[in-house]
Amino acid sequence: MSEEPFYRPLDSDPTDPSAGLFHATAATTGPWFADAQHLGPPSALLVRSFERVPPSRPDAPPLQLARYSIEVLGAVPAGEVAVRAWVERPGRTIELLAAEMTAGGRAVLRARAWRLAIADTADAATGAGDPIPGPETVAPQVGRPEGWLPGYLDAVEWRWVAGHFDELGPGAAWGRLRVPVVEGEEPSGLQRLAAVADSANGVAAPLPMSGWLFLNTELSVHLHRPPTGGWTGIDAQTVIGPTGTGTVSARLFDADGHAGRITQELTVRRR
Repeated sequence: MSEEPFYRPLDSDPTDPSAGLFHATAATTGPWFADAQHLGPPSALLVRSFERVPPSRPDAPPLQLARYSIEVLGAVPAGEVAVRAWVERPGRTIELLAAEMTAGGRAVLRARAWRLAIADTADAATGAGDPIPGPETVAPQVGRPEGWLPGYLDAVEWRWVAGHFDELGPGAAWGRLRVPVVEGEEPSGLQRLAAVADSANGVAAPLPMSGWLFLNTELSVHLHRPPTGGWTGIDAQTVIGPTGTGTVSARLFDADGHAGRITQELTVRRR
């Protein structure tokens, strides 16, 4: 397996820490197409860009990314990509951020994120879902399903609690990055989660990949606390409708338990 990172930095703007030019390596490519990125690595790179946007107010308290959404405008090619992020709705305790990834002079992804003030609500915390069995309780996945292309799947260590990539229906799995998001950097907890969370439609694969495409056109991640640690757990299920669309919903976990949720809208068609 290649040990190359998802991205190698090519250029940066000293006046804008959220912006940069990167080379997306073969480690980013997904199981569907050999020349297109899986959405996990670009999600992590966009989250990194959000994390580097300074607060709009100098008197702002500490802020946290609590929700992000990504719209897929087209296939995200491997190779050279550029990202930038900015404050779209300024505020002292609530901010809306926006970001964009471009490739070959066209926008391929657009994203938004809500950044909210950190407050002490530990005494009022409630409603978290029951944890799934931890990654230490299950064996690592060996290899990848027949017909699923190398790249991203090999750059993540997978451990299955229920199901498997080549088993149809709901599934639950843990994923941990084997490579950095950006070369020479330690990814944040949210970058690690973002890089794995988009795999929800694969964890709950509803149809055989040999005969069907079920690609997500967007994703939304909601967090009720910041994720920690190296592992991200996904407990997912998919619904396929009768007119070529589907939905994926999943709970997201880390070593401390339930951390948030992801939803995805699918376009479904025969190959």
